[in-house]
Amino acid sequence: QVQLVESGGGLVQAGGSLRLSCAASGRTFSSYAMGWFRQALAKERTFVAAISRRGANTLYVDSVKGRFTTFRDNAKNTVYLQMNNLKPEDTAVYYCAATIGATISTMRQNASDFDYWGQGTQVTVSS
Repeated sequence: QVQLVESGGGLVQAGGSLRLSCAASGRTFSSYAMGWFRQALAKERTFVAAISRRGANTLYVDSVKGRFTTFRDNAKNTVYLQMNNLKPEDTAVYYCAATIGATISTMRQNASDFDYWGQGTQVTVSS
């Protein structure tokens, strides 16, 4: 089992940047592929990005390609989401998630792929 705690959210102007962090407990962090999701007010939680266990492979939803980058430091049990050129439509609660079974090549980019979730961190982008 793994526990996840996100941080780094906040209020930023359009065009600005934020870096989210997700710290994981436990000694088996490198056993999990990690994902990022977001949920805007009154909308469903949607996939944003994912990264493989060793960090060699990543996957992004089209709307964030070229603006967001996910990377991980397994020695620090932490995964990151660097968000650049933020837009008002990026406003949402952002969640990190861990999966023991899915891989970058097999995941369907939906919440059912993931087993563990953090509590979320709010990102608000003003226009």
